[in-house]
Amino acid sequence: MGQILQFRLPVQPLTIPEPLDIDLLTAVDVALRDLAEVTQYITLPSAREQAEACRLMLQDAYDAATTTG
Repeated sequence: MGQILQFRLPVQPLTIPEPLDIDLLTAVDVALRDLAEVTQYITLPSAREQAEACRLMLQDAYDAATTTG
């Protein structure tokens, strides 16, 4: 015969964290930093090329947004 175990209920209800409110410029800046960090671990040449193309696109968008205000 099996024994049935009763799991304890959590004391506090689980809550979903509120999404962060960041502007688009900050999001692009963070994406550029993350992409630079991740790119160093990419070994497949085609994936590295794609990551570099993505980085250039993001950098161009960031530069255009910061120079025009």
